[in-house]
Amino acid sequence: MSYPDDNPKTAVGASKVPLHLVPPVAAHHMALAFKDGAAKYGPYNWREHKVSASVYYGAMRRHMDAWWDGEDLSQDALVHHLGHVMACCAILLDAAAVGKLNDDRPLPGGVARLQAEYAHSSAPPPLNHVRQDTGD
Repeated sequence: MSYPDDNPKTAVGASKVPLHLVPPVAAHHMALAFKDGAAKYGPYNWREHKVSASVYYGAMRRHMDAWWDGEDLSQDALVHHLGHVMACCAILLDAAAVGKLNDDRPLPGGVARLQAEYAHSSAPPPLNHVRQDTGD
C-alpha cells in the first residue's frame, strides 16, 4: 500500500500488523460472543485453565451448521453464530499462545492430499461407496 505522505511514522506504522484490515463489524460480533462467554464462564477463563481443541472445534461446527442452516442468532445468547465461531477461533489461538491449549486433535488425516488432488483435476475424485443393486 502506498501512502501520500513522507511522515516517518507512516513507514513504521506500515510495517506493523495491519489491524485496519479487520472489519469492525466482525470484531463487534466477536466481542458480543465474548461477552456471552464471560457471563457464563468468566472472562479469559481459557488463560486460567487449559482448554481442549476438540471442545471448541465442536462448538464452531455447531455454530457454523446452525448458521448454514439459516439461523443467524444463537437461540440462547441472541448473538450472531459467526461471532461465536470467531470467538472460538480466537480462544484457540490465544490458548495456544499462552500454553493453555490441550491439542487433542486426531493424528493428521488425508484431507490435505484430497484437496490438492481435487485442485489439480477437472473432475471430483471418485467416492468410495457401496453400489446399490437396482434390480435390473
